[in-house]
Amino acid sequence: MLLFILGAGKACRLHRNTNKEFSRNMSQLIVISALGSDRTGIVQDLTKVILSCDGNIEESRMTTLGSDFAMLLLVSGNWATLNKLEQGLNKLGKEKNLTLSIRQTGAKMMGGDRMPYAVDIVSLDQQGIVFNLANFFTSRDIEIADVATRRYAAAHTGSPMFAVQMAINLPATVHISQLREEFLEICDRLNLDAILEPVKP
Repeated sequence: MLLFILGAGKACRLHRNTNKEFSRNMSQLIVISALGSDRTGIVQDLTKVILSCDGNIEESRMTTLGSDFAMLLLVSGNWATLNKLEQGLNKLGKEKNLTLSIRQTGAKMMGGDRMPYAVDIVSLDQQGIVFNLANFFTSRDIEIADVATRRYAAAHTGSPMFAVQMAINLPATVHISQLREEFLEICDRLNLDAILEPVKP
């Protein structure tokens, strides 16, 4: 495992996995997270460093959170890329006052017996919505693959609303009709408008 964290303007030593199974010429997967004050050019700054280090962005999530901007990226490259990223991100963090972290990861192993489903929730904003949904699925051995939430004002009334979109993976042993019934029951109890449906290929 490889992990280093750069606080805003601070450098941190890179720790490498010395396991021989990792060839220096072998493609590596790297997760990079970045957090800094929202400003024009922050995406350009980070992606420029990645490109200059011969990294390739495989997946990414970028969004404004309050007055900050957060980025999460999956980057592929070789061991040389890791060395270059250590130096490039150290420099970027100091110059642009960014909090950065980098971690080596591996390809996700997706079980063939899992079925992808999508969950959409809308309700008046209230505490505990995400927790209750996570608790419901986790207690049934259902993997949560992705979560996105947002708070907004209702169009006509201005009431605070909350929306959740989830991607989940259901075990093949799950009885869909029973799961749907239990899911809608807890959503009714929590006053959530909900949809649970399979992801179309």
